[in-house]
Amino acid sequence: MKRSRKKKKDIAAEQLGAIHDADVKMPEHTDELPSQRRRLEIRRVKVGFPQWMIDRMDREAEMIGITRQTIIKFWIAERLDASAKTIA
Repeated sequence: MKRSRKKKKDIAAEQLGAIHDADVKMPEHTDELPSQRRRLEIRRVKVGFPQWMIDRMDREAEMIGITRQTIIKFWIAERLDASAKTIA
């Protein structure tokens, strides 16, 4: 079941800055669920990888200081961006 949320009134950047400077609580003026924004909803996907791929992903991730999950997301995003550029 989807939650219904009150539609927040859009405010200008200047107003948002003034509110921040006045030490007003910001969550009242920002989206409560940023992951629910259009096309950013998180969905779990189960993917199996052979051990040699996991080992290489772990080495790459460790070299740049990120997690295996992050490097997988990064590589998939790169591939999708490249693919979109060749189609367009």
